[in-house]
Amino acid sequence: MFDLPVGSREERKAATSFRNFLLDEGFHMAQFSVYMRVCPSKEKVEAYQRRIEMSVPNHGLVQIVKITDKQYETITTLYGHGVRNSPKNPDQLALF
Repeated sequence: MFDLPVGSREERKAATSFRNFLLDEGFHMAQFSVYMRVCPSKEKVEAYQRRIEMSVPNHGLVQIVKITDKQYETITTLYGHGVRNSPKNPDQLALF
């Protein structure tokens, strides 16, 4: 999750660059300024966190929230007054 300043042209450029970095790293937008990515291991999470730390613009706030697949599957999604099924857990990475 992030909150980056966009008052000046340079700040907007830095915010756009950061969003593009996240997309290039395989994240997808869950909500505006909330991006998600599935990681198959704690080591991968730590590796992505290090890359994010190196790419954060000089100003603004970035928060990383880590949840397990079990926590993810308990998400309740509300659309208007209707409830939809919890999001499907992402397929696990398989190496052969």
